Amino acid sequence: MSASSSEVSLPGDPPGGRRAAAIWGIGVAVYFVAVIFRTSLGVAGLDAADRFDVNASALSTFSILQLLVYAGMQIPVGLMVDRLGTKKVLTLGVVLFTIGQLGFALSPSYGTALASRALLGCGDAMTFISVLRLGARWFPVRKGPLVAQVAALFGMAGNLVSTLLIARMLHGLGWTATFAGSSAAGLVVLVLLVLFLKDHPEGHEPPPVHHAGTAFVRRQIAASWREPGTRLGMWVHFTTQFPAMVFLLLWGMPFLVEAQHLTRETAGALLTLVVASNMVVGLVYGQVIARHHAARAPLALGTIGASALLWAATITYPGDEAPMWLLITLCTVLGACGPASMIGFDFARPANPPERQGTASGIVNMGGFVASMTTLLAVGVLLDATDDNYRIAFTSVFVLQAIGVTQILRLRSRTARRERERLVASRVEAVHVPA
Repeated sequence: MSASSSEVSLPGDPPGGRRAAAIWGIGVAVYFVAVIFRTSLGVAGLDAADRFDVNASALSTFSILQLLVYAGMQIPVGLMVDRLGTKKVLTLGVVLFTIGQLGFALSPSYGTALASRALLGCGDAMTFISVLRLGARWFPVRKGPLVAQVAALFGMAGNLVSTLLIARMLHGLGWTATFAGSSAAGLVVLVLLVLFLKDHPEGHEPPPVHHAGTAFVRRQIAASWREPGTRLGMWVHFTTQFPAMVFLLLWGMPFLVEAQHLTRETAGALLTLVVASNMVVGLVYGQVIARHHAARAPLALGTIGASALLWAATITYPGDEAPMWLLITLCTVLGACGPASMIGFDFARPANPPERQGTASGIVNMGGFVASMTTLLAVGVLLDATDDNYRIAFTSVFVLQAIGVTQILRLRSRTARRERERLVASRVEAVHVPA
């Protein structure tokens, strides 16, 4: 598909503009705060182990449970967004993740802290899909890829805030003051959300949808899944996101410190490089896809290939340690995994009408988190079985990448054919719309 064909304005396309940016910005602010809360544990792991007197396995349960809740909530949240609208779902999400962050600050025991992180994960799960739908309601279709990448960019900025600010607060103010104080950010975005956010611009109300209980749920999921673009989007998200997620969320720091014998400060700088690379690449990918729709699959497959190549080069490098230039290159390439995962939504978006966008996005978003969850567990099991041999443990990455690439190649041509059919239909409809 050519660049020009991807920019055809559909009948009833939202106008965008400054008001759209302001409304959408409120949703992005909610997502920004959610990511700060989500990633705040990453800089507080050692403090959490001391506070709750738990070992490494129990500590990792915080991250694994949060991912489980997040992944498990994606389709239900997508259905909620389609049924209730963005504002109601975002409001519920803010309330839940703010209570979860405050509860984590005040938890007297490991069990209550675990419950608080689960509550936080539930609220966090409601944010990104809602922000994607908000962007689709307020901006023209041709702006979709860039809008989604910019939203993800602000999410990574939230990750940086955790790394730079929360860590300093933790050591300066202590556990309770840091987490309780940060929860105030949730109250701020809740007020903005309630007072100013609107689901859609005037004159662009979605068509009425008949919500008939379980029949509506089955119909939404089945219709979304039937579209090859939804399935392709899920497998793109599945295959691209998890290498960086696994590295950032749990196993990157142990690998760099224990296997590569780096200091914690150097390892932390490399993890920050992954985040910084993510932010830069996200802007580039968003611009490229907005102008050249046909670049979606090559960018996704190229990122998968590059990350697999650098991962393999790192873990098979002769000797005990990989050189610093290779580790820097690996972390830079891993930074492209997040933006590449956003391409999955760019396949699902044109495949589904507005009233199914939430459900389809939930299916796509679930892919990467299922892959991340699977790899987190696989690496842990293999490390235990091989006496902490990271070279063997990290081979699990290639298994999931092979599965994902096979599915991407299988669905790619089918999705392209469906998009061409829709493009022709939209052009015919545009011709017959009265001036």
